This record gives sequence, structure tokens and C-alpha cells, in this order.
Amino acid sequence: NRVLGCSLLLSVRAFYSPDDDVVELTPSNFNKEVIQSDALWLVEFYAPWCGHCRNLVPDWKKAAAALKGIVKVGAVDADQHKSLGGQYGVRGFPTIKIFGANKNKPEEYQGGRSSQAIVDGALSALRSLVKERLSGGSSGSGYNKQVGGSKKDVVELTDDNFDQMVLESGEVWMVEFFAPWCGHCKNLEPEWTAAATAVKEQTKGKVRLGAVDATVHQVVSSRYGIRGFPTIKIFRKGEEPEDYQGGRTRADIIERALDLFSDNAPAPELLEILNEEVVKKTCEDSQLCVIAVLPHILDTGATGRNGYLEVMMKMADKYKKKMWGWLWAEAGAQLELEASLGIGGFGYPAMAAINTRKMKYALLKGSFSETGIHDFLR
Repeated sequence: NRVLGCSLLLSVRAFYSPDDDVVELTPSNFNKEVIQSDALWLVEFYAPWCGHCRNLVPDWKKAAAALKGIVKVGAVDADQHKSLGGQYGVRGFPTIKIFGANKNKPEEYQGGRSSQAIVDGALSALRSLVKERLSGGSSGSGYNKQVGGSKKDVVELTDDNFDQMVLESGEVWMVEFFAPWCGHCKNLEPEWTAAATAVKEQTKGKVRLGAVDATVHQVVSSRYGIRGFPTIKIFRKGEEPEDYQGGRTRADIIERALDLFSDNAPAPELLEILNEEVVKKTCEDSQLCVIAVLPHILDTGATGRNGYLEVMMKMADKYKKKMWGWLWAEAGAQLELEASLGIGGFGYPAMAAINTRKMKYALLKGSFSETGIHDFLR
């Protein structure tokens, strides 16, 4: 398929607008709108580059209009808000979840994708929820009971262990300084706990969440000038602590933690294509695969080759948050690949950005330089 999918490389506007009956959900409003709500919610997790998601838009809008005032219908751009998708185990798009009696354990919607099927699924879920309430089950959001997460994932920090645990570790820390009597701290506790568990899992322990009782551990609290509660600070090895200015929901906290994780993550590996397996393994797990075909080493010498690889490594580092795959091949070494991309036999160095899920790709038209490649990928 030689068709260039515009959505592959251009930023796409959100699928839903304020005029629709679909509520656009983000880490900032998800907790308030969905988790703390007594309403039944149908939430679609989508990605702007996903063709099936685009096809679903008219039916999702139609279903939302039909269910207005009965069932809430929302949508999350899970490509932009990875923390929300990650929190609910979203691995493919579109994924539809039903947030009913237990908001922290939504059910997967397994029905059809037509507006009629979506409405039927919503009404069926609503009937189940009403039945449960009638028989004395959950009477609403049950927010305080459904903390989620495990308290042991929030590390208790003290005057004695703070330097060793936080300052001398290689991990990034988000630390909450609290006072037991503080109301805002009590409200934050379930969010901090749930975020700590999710962050620990998603960053494999590279970002940690801790808590300091500032009324007891006054040495460390006065060192960082803590005057109000809760105060949250970010600690990175060898750097001055930074004040956390974000929202106080679990989704906000998780999103910031994942940003900190990707900021500190190493650049993706730049692999030479030696066989089909390398391409398959690298590209099937990535939204986008960037492949360069470089001139033969006899044509450029080692210095020329290393120059091209250096440019690619810099770009891989620049775009590391995207989790794309980065590959290269020597001209003439992978003739089938070159032929399928239409770059065989001339015009080296060449570059293609490939979306293997959509079977679409685009070729670099500008210069093989940091500026040229940046403009192309943007």
C-alpha cells in the first residue's frame, strides 16, 4: 500500500467538539466527571491515527445524543493522555469501557459498534446498575471506599531515611509533605495511593511516590521550606528539587510521573536491519517505525556512515517519548524492503516512516539532517 495517510504524520484535531453530546475527558476532569459521579458512563478510549476510531465517530455521537440525560457518554484521546489509557489497561483502539457501580473496576464493552448496539449495551448496563441498587448494593460512586492501589506502594519517608532513599537513589521521586490534621491531605491520600501503585507498575519502579509527615519529620521539611500542606516536590539525582504544580487527581499525578519517566528514559535503540525478524519485532510494537536506508560504506567511508547514524540517534532521543521504533539498513542489503518503499537503487540516504497497523508510509522529501527529519516527523 503506497498511500500516504495524512493522519500518520500530521497532528489531528480531536474527534469530538463541545457541540457534541460526547464529553471530552482528560486527566484533569476524569476523576470529577466519571469516578465521583453517580451516573453510568460509557467511555471510548481512542487514538487520532486509528482508522476504526474515525469510523466509530458518527455512531458514538448518535448514541450520545440518544442517551442524553440517561447515560453519560465520553471519549479520551488515549494517544495524548497515555496515563488514563494505561490506568485502565487499554492496549488497542478503540476500547470502550462501562463505568458502573464500581467506578474503579470498569467493565469492557463487548457489543457491536453501531449506534443502536451501543445504546442497547448502555441500557442493559443501566438496568443491571438499578437492579443492584434496588437489592441494596452500591448506592453510588462509593468513592471513599474504592481507593484503589496499595498503601505499601507509597514509601514512608523520614528524617533518617530521606537522604539515602531519595537523594542518593537513581530513581525519580515525587514526594508529598503532609500533616495528619490537614483536610486537603486527607482528600489527596486515595489519589496518591492509587497513583503510586499505577506508577510503580508502569515505570517498573523507576519513578517512586513517597510521603513525609512534616509534623514529625521537621528536619527534612524545614530543609525544603515546607510551609503549606500538602506540598509535593519532585526530586531528580543531582538536581534542585522542583515544585509539582499539576492537578491532584490520580490521573494528573500518573501523567506527570510518566513524563518524568520518559524524560529520564534512555533513547530507543537504533538497530540495523539484518533480517525480517528485526523489522517485525521492532515495528509491530510501535505506532510508527522510522527506517533509514544509508549509502554503502564504500561510498561514504566510516566517517560519513557514522555522521548519518549520529543524526538518527539524536532524532531518536528527541522523539523518545513517542516510543517509536528506529531502524537502518545499508543500501542494497535489503532489496525487497527498498523495492516495497520505492527507494531502491538511488537517492541515498533515504528515510521512511511506517505505520504497520494501517499499512501506510511516508517518505522523507527534505534533507537527511536534524532539521529535515524533524520537519518530516512533526
